[in-house]
Amino acid sequence: MSDVKASGDVPGLEVLAHHACFDGSLRFVRHHSDALGVPATFGVFLPKEALAGQKVPVIHVLAGLTATQETFLIKANALRFAAEHGIALVAPDTSPRHTGIEGEDDVYDLGSGAGFYIDATSAPWSRHYRMETYVGEELPALTERLYALDGARRGIMGHSMGGMGALIQALKYPGRWKTVSAFAPICHPSTIPWGQKAFDAYFGGDPAKWQSCDPTLLLRSGHTHPSTILVDQGLMDQYLADLCPDALEGAAKEGKQALELRRHAAYDHSYWFVQSFIADHLTHHARGLSA
Repeated sequence: MSDVKASGDVPGLEVLAHHACFDGSLRFVRHHSDALGVPATFGVFLPKEALAGQKVPVIHVLAGLTATQETFLIKANALRFAAEHGIALVAPDTSPRHTGIEGEDDVYDLGSGAGFYIDATSAPWSRHYRMETYVGEELPALTERLYALDGARRGIMGHSMGGMGALIQALKYPGRWKTVSAFAPICHPSTIPWGQKAFDAYFGGDPAKWQSCDPTLLLRSGHTHPSTILVDQGLMDQYLADLCPDALEGAAKEGKQALELRRHAAYDHSYWFVQSFIADHLTHHARGLSA
């Protein structure tokens, strides 16, 4: 694995799978996460340029509820376009796993598979459910140490819960991410059952902490990103009422955030929808990361 550098002192580092793909390399890797306090697994696609040692732009891709590090990479049809643009993709899992927290595997929308890409502040979740730190700090630092990835040309995108995570990262930490996009993101989670359930558990019922993890509220409080945010939303999405794209659009207008929100009449929430517009998103990121 000639593209892996300085891996000997990374605790628990293990390549679980390795596949040739579009003249590049797709692999799934496990390591011990300091942020999460348990082993974590991520997927990474390295285009041929990275395998040759050339530093390439990278997009971190965040999947939705119940998904894993494999979901976006397998289902979104993104790898062929990433290869064409010479861009790497990094895909984290959607939550910590096997933490021993009672009930973490009981329901689909809290605990395992439902980390919401935030840092919990309330016990018992606060010890391990620190996905905001993992996605924003630990994973970029690790992957840019191991592979030929250019941290100055780093973007983020996501689907559903992952779209929410991408927007949170970009709005709170614009210096980390040069580009951002989302498919059917949860735009105003503090007002819907999904978000309220998670935030009540992860933040101990403190609504004041919700604002920092709600893209619409972040925009309303003055957070912006220097690039244009691209969002695609299907109008046949079965979760449309809970996603609240109109709220995001209104807050972006008020805050003078450049936002391209595209609505598509015939599309639902599935990865068939994501596949249909993924090429546009890779082009969006490629343009921004090359600027």
